[in-house]
Amino acid sequence: MSDGQSSAQAPLTARTRVGRPLLSLALASMMDDVHAHAGAVYLLAADGSVLEMAVMAGLPRAFAAPWERVGLSAPVPVAEAVRERRLVWVGGEQEMAARYPRIAVVLPYPFALAAVPVATASTVYGSVFVTWPGSHPPELSDRERDHLTTACDRLAVRLERAVEESVPLQAEPDLVGGPALGGASGTLGPVEAARMVARLPYGLCSLDLHGRITFANTAAVELIGVPSADLLGRQLWAAVPWLNDPVYEDRYRAALLSQHTTSFVALRPPGEWLSFRLYPSRNGLSVRISRARAVTEMNRSVPPPGDTSPRLVTISQVLSLASALTEAAGVQDVVQLVADEVAPAVGSHALVLLGSRAGRLHVLGHRGYPDPQVVERFDGLPMTERTPGTHVLTSGVPGFFESREQLQRLYPDRPAPPDGFAAWAYLPLIASGRPVGICVLAYDEPHRFPADERAVLTSLGGLIAQAFERAMLYDAKHRLAHGLQAALLPHSLPPLPDIEAAARYLPATQGMEIGGDFYDLVPTQGLAAAVIGDVQGHNVTAAGLMGQIRTAVRCYTTVGQTPGEVMRSTNRLLIDLGSDLFASCLYLRLDPRRGRAVMARAGHPPPLLRRPDGRVRVLDLAGGPLLGIDEAAAYPTTEVDLAPGSVLVLYTDGLIESPGLDIEDALADLGRHLTEVGDRPLDDLADDLVRHSATTLERADDVALLLLRARETG
Repeated sequence: MSDGQSSAQAPLTARTRVGRPLLSLALASMMDDVHAHAGAVYLLAADGSVLEMAVMAGLPRAFAAPWERVGLSAPVPVAEAVRERRLVWVGGEQEMAARYPRIAVVLPYPFALAAVPVATASTVYGSVFVTWPGSHPPELSDRERDHLTTACDRLAVRLERAVEESVPLQAEPDLVGGPALGGASGTLGPVEAARMVARLPYGLCSLDLHGRITFANTAAVELIGVPSADLLGRQLWAAVPWLNDPVYEDRYRAALLSQHTTSFVALRPPGEWLSFRLYPSRNGLSVRISRARAVTEMNRSVPPPGDTSPRLVTISQVLSLASALTEAAGVQDVVQLVADEVAPAVGSHALVLLGSRAGRLHVLGHRGYPDPQVVERFDGLPMTERTPGTHVLTSGVPGFFESREQLQRLYPDRPAPPDGFAAWAYLPLIASGRPVGICVLAYDEPHRFPADERAVLTSLGGLIAQAFERAMLYDAKHRLAHGLQAALLPHSLPPLPDIEAAARYLPATQGMEIGGDFYDLVPTQGLAAAVIGDVQGHNVTAAGLMGQIRTAVRCYTTVGQTPGEVMRSTNRLLIDLGSDLFASCLYLRLDPRRGRAVMARAGHPPPLLRRPDGRVRVLDLAGGPLLGIDEAAAYPTTEVDLAPGSVLVLYTDGLIESPGLDIEDALADLGRHLTEVGDRPLDDLADDLVRHSATTLERADDVALLLLRARETG
C-alpha cells in the first residue's frame, strides 16, 4: 500500500485471507452506507478494454442489460469514472439527458447516479455505480462522497489482495430481494390480512422486483380476467395477453427506478378500460387495479390484436445502440462505434465491416484482429466466390457459425480462417432495400446463437446498415466538398522577391466542411496584391460565390485598378449576380521597396501589424459596408508603413470569434501572442497562430489566415 492511501484502508493491510462473496458484500455495505437503492460492480476485463458487470443489487439485471459489457471508451458514467480516475455524479433526469443521452433514451426516469473507480495507486480493477430515487437532492453530499470513495478504495485493496492470493475475480449472484411482507409484521395477522384484502372493492396484487406476481386478491383476478393459477409466479405483462406491450412494462421499470408512484390505463377487450396504479418499494411493487372512469386519447395505448412485441430488454439494447449510431458521421465513425458499443454488448471480440464495389468486397474497417493480414483476405474478394460473406451479401440472410467445425462443414472448399477465432456472426447490412455491406462479428470461444440472440443481432444489423449508408453518403459529400474547396483556393502561393508569405485554411468543425472563406496573393508589376475575405454561409453556394469573387479580384488587379476601385468593382459584380449572400473583404496593394501598403476594407476584421521591434497594433482602417449590399458604396483606402521585418496578419473572423467572448479581448490576446512568437519562420508562425486559436477559443467557423512578412530589399 502506498503512503498516500487513506487511513480508512489501514485495517486491510493485515494478512487475512480474502473472504467470499467479496463483491456482493462490498456493494451491499456501500449501498447501505449511502442509502442507495440499486448499484452494480464492474470488473475490468483482462485486455483492459471492456468493463464487465460482476454483480448487481437492488434491481433486476435486465434494467442495465445494454451496459452489462461496456467499452472503456464508451460515453457512460462507469467507463468515464475509470478513464478519468474520479467520481462521476449525475444529479437527475435532465442532467442525464444532457450528458449521457444514450442512457436517457433507454431509462428516461428520475433518478440520481454516482460512478466511482475501483483502483489502487497503480492498478485499475473496475468501477461501481449506485443509484438513488428521483427524490434525492441534486447534489451529492460530502458524507455520501466520502463513504463511496472510501468504500471503493477499500474494495480495490481487497481485490489487490485477492490477486496476490490467486483468488479468481469473477461474477457473483445478483442481490435482488424478494417480496417483503415483514413490514406489516406485528401489526396484522396473516389470516386477517388476507380477509381484509379479499373484502376490498378494487383489485390488489403484489409484484416482486422482477415483475412476477406473488399475490392477487379476488377482485384483481376478476378485473384482469385470468385465473389466479395462471397469474402467480408470472410477470404481469406476460400472464395477461392484453398487457403484453412494452409501454406497460416501462411503467413498472419507471416505478422501480425512480421509486415514484406511476400509473397507466389499458383496454381489457372488448371495451373495458382499467386503471393500474403502481406503488414501489425497495422490495417490489403493490398494484391497485380499478375500472377507469375517464380515459383520454393520450393515455390509450392499445396493442394490436396478436401483437408479439419483443421484450423491453431487447428494445433497450436496440435503443441504446441506435442512439450511439446516430452520432456516427463517416464510415470510420461507424466502425469505431460498432467496436465500442455493439461488440461489447453482444460479447464479440473482433469485427470487420465490409462494403461491395465493382463486384468485389472491400474492407472498410476492423477492430480486434491481432494480425491485420488476416483481415486483408477479405479485401478484393470477388462476389462470385462461394464464401460466407458473399453468400450473406447476395442473399440478405444472416449467417451464424457456432464453431470452426460448423463453418468448415458448410464451406468445405474454403480453408478455415487463420484468425484464431472460434465462432462468427455474418450480418447483412441492408439499407433502403439494397445490400450495402456486411458486419462480421468474431468470438474467441464456440458460441451458441439462440433464436432471441439471432433476432437481436439481425435488428442491430439493420441499425448498423442505416448508419453505414448515412456514413457513406457523408464521406462522399465530404470528398466532394474537400475537392471543391481545394479547387477554389490557391494550390500554393506565388514566390515574391520582397515578400514572404504563408497561408492556412481550416474548415468549420461541423457540417460539410466547406465554406466561403478565401485568400489570394497576386503578383503585379513590381508590386503585389493580397486579398482575404469571407462569404456568409457554409455550403456549396457560398463556396461557388467565393470562387467568383476571388476570380474577379484577380481580374481587376491584373488590369491595374487601385485598391478602392477593385473593391467597388467587386461589390457591383456581386450585386449584379443577384446573390442573397454578402461578403466581407480586405484588399491591399503591397510595395515593399517603398516600405508601404495601401489597404481597402469592406466590413472585414482589421489586420494586425507586428513591427520589427515586436510591437503589435490593430490597424484602424477606413472602410465601407459588406460587399453585395449597396451598389453606390465607396471604399476609401489607408496607407500603412511596412518596414522590413514587419509581419501583416490577415485573417477571417473564425480565428478570433468564440461564443460569449468579446472580440476586443480576443484581438488583444492574439496580439500578445504575436508579440511573443512573431520572429519565428513564417510557416511555423502560421501553425502556431492557428494552434493558439484552437486551444483558447471554441471554434465554430471557418478560418483563413494569410501572413505577409516584408524582406530586406537589396
